[in-house]
Amino acid sequence: MTPGETQVTVGLKAVTAPPELIPALPEGPLARRALHLVIREESAAIAHHSIRSALFARLLADHRGAEPGRDYDPELLFLACVLHDIGLTERGNGRQRFEVDGADAAAAFLAEQNLPAGQVDAVWEAIALHTSPGIAERRGTLCALVRAGVGMDFGRAADFVSDATGAAIHAAYPRLSMTTSLVDEIVAQAAARPEKAPRYSLAGELLRERTTPPYRAALEERTAAARWGN
Repeated sequence: MTPGETQVTVGLKAVTAPPELIPALPEGPLARRALHLVIREESAAIAHHSIRSALFARLLADHRGAEPGRDYDPELLFLACVLHDIGLTERGNGRQRFEVDGADAAAAFLAEQNLPAGQVDAVWEAIALHTSPGIAERRGTLCALVRAGVGMDFGRAADFVSDATGAAIHAAYPRLSMTTSLVDEIVAQAAARPEKAPRYSLAGELLRERTTPPYRAALEERTAAARWGN
């Protein structure tokens, strides 16, 4: 470590960086169980994406001046972000859009952990709407922050994040060709169960793009050209 640096904990990993660079994640037992669930059941690329989304969402909340405990619940924000792609696991793979299957799987997990029903419902809504532009932003601070935090990991509206902070987050949770992995997993589910990919849904569009020339999703192209890359 260089002078002025300390070792801070980000999720399950220790990162050497100035402590002000990376927001602290909730350390309570429920947050830890959710984190372990994601790391155990999601692919590494998707798990890293989920955790980075939580970090970016907290950075955005601070950037917007949102006050934890007053404007949003930081534990619920973490839970919704870290579980937002649980629909891409075997646990979450049902017959609905992956966002809705994921919201149902997250809600079932959180209910088993005795989270109050109103808080479970708030997380469900944020996950179910995280791919719905123009809707999530109007369903309260939690939904808006989750959608925006996820989008920031694709390089959208992340200009306010310093290079040092971005580097520290990606050192802890490497990208591992995240966008390609995400598209692969969504398309594999949709190909196996067409009902999961209704026309004009995200899964439906990704399936269409991957099955017609040039067989590459526009999301992959945009992310590759964005700040963080694939």
